[in-house]
Amino acid sequence: MRWLTGWCTGAPRPGTPAHEPPGGIAPIAARLLWSGPDPLWAVGDWRPEEIRLVTLRPGAPAVVTTGPTAPDPAGTGPAVLRLAVLGPCGATDGELAAGLAAARGGAVRHLTAWPGGYTVVLRSGTRSTVLLTDLAGARPVFHTPWGAGTAYATAALPLADLVGAPLDTGHLAARLACPEAPEALGTGTPYLGVQRVPPGHALGLRDGRPYLSRYDEPGGGGARGRGEAAAVGELTRALLESVRFRVRTSPAGPPGRARLGVDLSYGTASATVALLAAAVPPRPGPPPVSGPPPTGPEPAATGPSVARTGAVKGSWARTAERPRTALEPVAAVTSGEAEAPVPAPAPDTARLRHTVLAAAPETLPYADLRADPTAGRLTDEPGPELVTAAWAGARFEAGGADHLTGYGARHVLDGHPARLADLVRAGRSRELLSPVAALAGADRAVAGVLAGALRTPLTVLRAAHRLARSRWAEALDDTAVRLTLRRVPDGGGTAGTRSVDDLAWVVPGPAARWLSDEALSAVALRLRLAAREPAPGEHPGAHRARHALHRHARGFRTLVHAAEQPGQRLHAPFLDNQVVRAARLLPDDVRLQPGARHALLRSVLAGSGRTDLPPDWGRGPRPDRTAPARAGLRLAADGLAELFDAPLLAEAGLIDLPAVRAALIRATDPGAPLPPAALAGLADLVATELWLRRIRARRHGACWTGLPHPVRPALTPTRFP
Repeated sequence: MRWLTGWCTGAPRPGTPAHEPPGGIAPIAARLLWSGPDPLWAVGDWRPEEIRLVTLRPGAPAVVTTGPTAPDPAGTGPAVLRLAVLGPCGATDGELAAGLAAARGGAVRHLTAWPGGYTVVLRSGTRSTVLLTDLAGARPVFHTPWGAGTAYATAALPLADLVGAPLDTGHLAARLACPEAPEALGTGTPYLGVQRVPPGHALGLRDGRPYLSRYDEPGGGGARGRGEAAAVGELTRALLESVRFRVRTSPAGPPGRARLGVDLSYGTASATVALLAAAVPPRPGPPPVSGPPPTGPEPAATGPSVARTGAVKGSWARTAERPRTALEPVAAVTSGEAEAPVPAPAPDTARLRHTVLAAAPETLPYADLRADPTAGRLTDEPGPELVTAAWAGARFEAGGADHLTGYGARHVLDGHPARLADLVRAGRSRELLSPVAALAGADRAVAGVLAGALRTPLTVLRAAHRLARSRWAEALDDTAVRLTLRRVPDGGGTAGTRSVDDLAWVVPGPAARWLSDEALSAVALRLRLAAREPAPGEHPGAHRARHALHRHARGFRTLVHAAEQPGQRLHAPFLDNQVVRAARLLPDDVRLQPGARHALLRSVLAGSGRTDLPPDWGRGPRPDRTAPARAGLRLAADGLAELFDAPLLAEAGLIDLPAVRAALIRATDPGAPLPPAALAGLADLVATELWLRRIRARRHGACWTGLPHPVRPALTPTRFP
């Protein structure tokens, strides 16, 4: 796990050295980037090109350095500006210097507009620090009071280690009951006293005190005054830059591992990333650390005579002939459960070296339960990705040193069902006909003509109009009442039924049905208290879609912690800031069309010069994700029984243990029907229990030197208010 940390102190106490860390505490195996009273460290296996520092002194040009260097003692004056960019960033040295100079006036949004996935730390003088989160939530920032100031980090566990924070079982209950509701989660974390900075916000630290401010307003239903063509063109440009930057700066892999890999287990999104990556040759020699890729498409291997579409700025430009070199193969990995939707008749797909991983018992979900449950990796936060870590780890091990995925495309591009209410609010009810007709057709094939032709359209339209008219505070109170009465959707039924359940401001999660009455009452109280706050300024559909993306991005972060191989980098270009911003420009009616994501990705590939896709590209059947989960549950039945013999979730008073045991028995029965939502809820419970056991087995102070050894209290039942 890679993370950065530091602190901002207040006025020094009398007799305390100004440049000495309080108590001599420092992270273990860390690289000191900034010295002084407010230091900054980089901890973990950072690549040298992932650490870039910029210093701007009065009357002197900006100095840009790459890689860990010795801290400059002269760079701690009150008039010195410093910028640290950690992670893959496509900005040139000149752009970094210009960005730091522009930030002197207080503007910071431009620091998040470069390709890549990175974290920005801005230091002004000696008492002001600003950290920026990303828009999706895959690279969060955490902070907590410590000493006379505030400590911050890009991981919550080290801060909990630093201050000795106990587990916040109330937050765990909210994660299980309403995982996508910020009204229930707030800014808390599983560690009491450690706070999360919301996505799209900046954490400002002045004299040791934290201040939160939004640097990017959330998109609300597409850009006004811009059409579909302009939005698709911006999406094409952003995704091309994100993929090409990563390909061109990927370093050579270790012996036996390819330089570049792509994961084809995410449908057409990963196929799109694979095709874009296969068309971009990596630069020979040592990879550069700066320079964003040009916005024009890369010439294919057949020469400059290949037709250009002109969909992207500069795509008609002809570049000089350059010497041809043999392209390194790209490791394309697919699980054996489904065919990868990669078109074969294409000039550059021959570069893809396709590897199909056969399904094996040791890679099925819940495989860790058949061994020691506490032997797996400890992630920063719990998540259902823990139960599929073995399956993901096998795919990533067969991939490259830089492994690209299509993770996040569904939530970035698709139209959330709640966006139907946004169309009603905008007076565009006629545009509901196409998505409602698609739901009716799907239900007609499953539940019969009557349900599909009559009941589904009526219930969906009625739910959309009800959500469009409902007030946010009343919706929170209604959800609180339903949680108290244990009236939560079971996730079953047809596609229309599930869409009706999603047409609400707040929707309980799939694990809510197995929580205890006390836990549900505590979450309901959080919702009632949140209802007293000002209502969000965006439509309900945009609100729900944005926070669904945040939850999905948290899952990607957990996946990276749980399954990324040593020395490897997992990339999700769809979660980059510029791609998220470009996707916000898409109108709601475009998002909600049947097959919208596949059509958008086809347009992206066409804009990059790929016009040879088959007519049925993206229309194949989706693989059955429930079958591997059911098989893994059956093989891990004994481990599950042992895990929930005396679970820590029950010890903390979070779950209804008899109901959970009955659900596990039903899930391991091959003849018992089980909807996908129930499988997702059980994955949440099992993953949280695994995480609790690993966090308890962990040695306190493993992240820091110089910490005292406090007495660790047992995990006791929470007294819910």
